Amino acid sequence: MALLKARRVWLWLHRWTGLTLGLLLALAALLGAALTVLRPLDQALHPELFSSAAQGDAAPAALEPLRQRLVAEFGPKATMTLRPPREPGESLRVLLKSPQWEGTLYIDPSTGREQGRRGENEGAANFVFELHSALLLGDTGKAILASVSLAYLALLLTGLLLWWPMNAAQWRHAFALKLGKGATRALFDLHRLGGVVLGLLIVVSVASGAWMAWRPLGVWVSSLAGEAPVKPPKVGKAEGSPLSLDEIVAAARACWPEGMVGYVQLGAAADRPVRVRLKLPDDPHPNGLSSVWLHPVDGALLAQQRWNSLDLGGRSTAWIYPLHTGTLGGPLHEAATGLIGLSLFGLGFSGAWLWWRRRR
Repeated sequence: MALLKARRVWLWLHRWTGLTLGLLLALAALLGAALTVLRPLDQALHPELFSSAAQGDAAPAALEPLRQRLVAEFGPKATMTLRPPREPGESLRVLLKSPQWEGTLYIDPSTGREQGRRGENEGAANFVFELHSALLLGDTGKAILASVSLAYLALLLTGLLLWWPMNAAQWRHAFALKLGKGATRALFDLHRLGGVVLGLLIVVSVASGAWMAWRPLGVWVSSLAGEAPVKPPKVGKAEGSPLSLDEIVAAARACWPEGMVGYVQLGAAADRPVRVRLKLPDDPHPNGLSSVWLHPVDGALLAQQRWNSLDLGGRSTAWIYPLHTGTLGGPLHEAATGLIGLSLFGLGFSGAWLWWRRRR
């Protein structure tokens, strides 16, 4: 009797979590699956933005004139993140935020000429990404999605408890899939078995999505482990001659010559360090998490941190980010990530449809 009452409670939790929070996450999953196609399609359809006209081994243009030009256009309060080309023929991209405009500029790396620009939510891929990652609500949307993702883990657990056979007879039929007894029964079996068979993969996708959506989760994990999250160093008074951005980046690369520059992050104020993120050969993160912080004026080394010496939350992100996006295992992993997203959407849709059918 107690077990029967417990199953009723689990069923109630499973049903109403799925019909409320689960549908929101199912939509996010569908958008995430769409991104695995939209991003490469976007690049193929807009070579004028993503491809560079640079020929052969043309030397890259200096970064300092580009920085000065953007400061003149967008003002000293603009923050910039430069993404240098990572493959031959790629454009240099500048993620820019200023009081008057936010978006990405696409630059020819050999000449410094602007090839085009897009607003933050401009273009199908950008819009879908912002909707998938933050519901177009910024940090508030990220917190909502993280909370929904954690609740969905409880939904998967209750589904497993409801499926779990109680005796040998039930185990014999636990994986039965009856497709010839009507659409409702077929969809019920697909919903039940889909959650059980793909449950672990979905758990990984949902949990990693929650981790990526809301940064405080990583901070809490580090705090529980007794480790302090890495903070940018403070910038003191410049003691040497002013350096160009190119010289500052070269100084950062000298710390780890084997690394590839992933991002160059420039703050809006003179008291913010320049952060150069490098991808080292053993770093699983596609953008690199090893960082060098330098003085924005004289390029003095303020701090450096290898990715595998970060706090626990930071080290975990090095693996969780590529695990969630599908870049850890190459094209096959990316395809599997898209299929998992479609499966999660299918679970949400089939659950809602089954509930609606039974209400009729």
